[in-house]
Amino acid sequence: MTTSGAVDRRVTIVDVARRAQVSTTTVSKVLRNAAGASPAARARVRQAIEDLGYRPYAAARGMRGRTYTIGVMLPDIRNPFFADILEGLHERLRGTGYQLLHGSSYSSEETESRVTEAMIDHGMDGLVLIAPLASRARLEHIARAVSTVVVGRHGRSALYDTVTDDDHAGAHLVVNHLVGLGHRRIALIDHHETDAARLAEMPNAVRALGYRDAMRTHGLEDEIDVVTTTYTHDGGYLAVQQLLARPTLPTALFAGADVVAIGALQALADAGRRVPADISLAGYDNIALAAFNPVSLTTVDQAGRQIGGNAARLLLERFTSRHAPASHIKLTPTLVTRRSTAPPP
Repeated sequence: MTTSGAVDRRVTIVDVARRAQVSTTTVSKVLRNAAGASPAARARVRQAIEDLGYRPYAAARGMRGRTYTIGVMLPDIRNPFFADILEGLHERLRGTGYQLLHGSSYSSEETESRVTEAMIDHGMDGLVLIAPLASRARLEHIARAVSTVVVGRHGRSALYDTVTDDDHAGAHLVVNHLVGLGHRRIALIDHHETDAARLAEMPNAVRALGYRDAMRTHGLEDEIDVVTTTYTHDGGYLAVQQLLARPTLPTALFAGADVVAIGALQALADAGRRVPADISLAGYDNIALAAFNPVSLTTVDQAGRQIGGNAARLLLERFTSRHAPASHIKLTPTLVTRRSTAPPP
């Protein structure tokens, strides 16, 4: 409120244009990240926006067909890998005027559906769905309503863009590394799925298939050993408890995600088992925690920031060409070897 009791006037695009000494059309182009504004004009507009504290009015922009908001659906906010994807999205969208708003499904298909529908109802310009649980038909329904990029699902559609890691190749990298160290009894911690039709598209299923194929390639089909829990810290802990109840432990353990590996590492420590002296441990994702000295986890780097950056780029391209053919990007993973893996005892 002002001292006179009148409500402060909201800063408008006209104010920004006057401050930057450009036309309102130029300001609009900068806000939309559209062509037609010189670098100098863009710099002046962005400075004016910062100086004046200009915030575009989402509702008004929505009535004109755009809100400059992008919804991101996360399956689990506790998995640090998803933060890497979010960072990649933010980095690519910096300076475009778009804002990210995200919600979690908490690994519930019902919750995922409610949150996704809310994002659509609020007029968000695009959605990034990370490892969504929805059926292919449901994903296509969403893509018909709003520009959509699906991350981490290996199924393709003509209606939405996708960004995935080559999970099959990533699993091969882990098995090849462990076999090269001399391991034969290599167990996998997998994530439980019940929907067979959807299962083949999920990253955990592709990693499990890659593990099995790699074991067969090395003549270790009889040594294939899969413990099924969940892709969570608790899931990794529970898997190790199940393994410890057996008369013979594997000499190496491949956790399908780093968050699972951290849970497994804790369970092994609680049981007095040393990594890698007693058992080697490898993960998947290369989260920041994996590089810390107390953990030093061998893992597959699937470049989360690059995944997020590509998803943002595809959305921006989709905004300018809504009916262009769908794009499908598959990134090549790399293995990062650290101290958690060594030759078997």
